[in-house]
Amino acid sequence: MYVLINVLGLVVFLGICFLLSKDKKAINWKAIAIMVVLNLVIAWLLTGSKAGRTGVEAAANGFVWLVDASAKGTVFALGSWYNVKNMNFICSALMPILMVVPLFDILTYIGFLPWVIKWIGRGLSFITGQPKFESFFAVEMMFLGNTEVLAVSERQLNQMSKARNLTLAMMSMSCITAAMVGSYVEMMPGQFILTAIPINIVNSLITTSLMNPVKVTPEEDVIVGVSKEGGKREPFFSFLGDSILGAGKLILIVIANVVAFVALAALIDKILGLFWKPLSLESILGVIMYPFAWLMGLHPHDVWILSQNMGMKLVTNEFVVMGSMSSKIHSFDPHFQAVMTTFVTSFANFGTLGMIIGVFKGLVDDETNDYIAHNIIYLILSGILVSLLSAAMVGLFVW
Repeated sequence: MYVLINVLGLVVFLGICFLLSKDKKAINWKAIAIMVVLNLVIAWLLTGSKAGRTGVEAAANGFVWLVDASAKGTVFALGSWYNVKNMNFICSALMPILMVVPLFDILTYIGFLPWVIKWIGRGLSFITGQPKFESFFAVEMMFLGNTEVLAVSERQLNQMSKARNLTLAMMSMSCITAAMVGSYVEMMPGQFILTAIPINIVNSLITTSLMNPVKVTPEEDVIVGVSKEGGKREPFFSFLGDSILGAGKLILIVIANVVAFVALAALIDKILGLFWKPLSLESILGVIMYPFAWLMGLHPHDVWILSQNMGMKLVTNEFVVMGSMSSKIHSFDPHFQAVMTTFVTSFANFGTLGMIIGVFKGLVDDETNDYIAHNIIYLILSGILVSLLSAAMVGLFVW
């Protein structure tokens, strides 16, 4: 019965995307069918096949290995603060960023990462039939992050229609940055974190193709290229120094956001408690997300837990939920672990919404920016639906 409910959930989530479509007649159903089948195959391969599970576990262990290596620097700098038996959030989840981010930047500097992104993007475009830049953009976000990719794509954005810009804005709500994976696998099951990444990429293309279908002519289907400042290559150690400083700033931003959001949530709970003691932000959001959590095919006593964490993640961020669930997630059955971990593995929250709107405001003309701002509900809904679709697809093969 739970499997059938899970399948029903997948159909319902796709149906919601269709109902929200701006132009139902323009939907390319062949491309949608190909992408849905592709994602189900990927989900099965990474969770249901022995070879896939072995590969994902090896990759997760690789990120753990990187985190262990980064711990050497943390121990040197923080000494007794680094308590292995009682690891705090900053040491376990954030300090690894200081090594992982520069590592990915080095791979970008030597040209390896852009080469990988280019060919994966071309392959994705060929298989799915989606425009080249949208496919390229989806893959690039996975490695480099949403705001960073938008910033270096200014020339492309200004030569695209406002409808295609809206597509990119919607897709920007659904990614994570590969440099953050080392932090995520310290808190949640690594195999599901790594499974969610490619699933999210394809689902971002599915949701935008349903909700905001845009016909792109062969003349428009080109990649302009990324904008670069100047023609000279920055010296390596200067580049590395900037990368490390950027990673440090990122840690401070995450700390500030987590502290602020957790404190604000607690304040809201106290205010709500003045009217009725059992009332809280989690309970309100839990009610809103409950039907969607139920469609994941969970045991009844787990549905409420999932729905609360779903809502909290949308209002705060993935770090808040991962941090609160890290000590409890392994006590749940595998299906719950898969669904929960996959859903929270994205940047889809209200804070990201503000970031995306802010970035577009500085990159595109007023008409395009106003168009995106007027469709802000499509951004948050696409982010939620990508997370729901990914969780349902992964959960379908893990019981």
